[in-house]
Amino acid sequence: MKKIRTGDEVIAITGKDKGKRGVVLVVAGEKITVEGLNLVTKHVKPNPMKGTAGGMESKTMPIHRSNLALLDANGKPSRVSIKVENGEKVRVLKTTGAVLSA
Repeated sequence: MKKIRTGDEVIAITGKDKGKRGVVLVVAGEKITVEGLNLVTKHVKPNPMKGTAGGMESKTMPIHRSNLALLDANGKPSRVSIKVENGEKVRVLKTTGAVLSA
């Protein structure tokens, strides 16, 4: 069971975006793409066949899962544990003890 899933609200705990918050867009193994985090500037060539103009484009890149933490109800970073309740696994926040979706 993965501790961080698509749609979770996370905060960057290290790196150039430390303290920034965002919503998880894609989880691909150890790399997670978060809305508004780890933005890079990419230079794009014009392509008349596709009708795109050239220039500089801002793009969201994946960030390693160890650099992120889930946010609890108080807006503070929290670690996640997995417990079995009523025969199914659930995610539990360490700071508040709140149960997240399975």
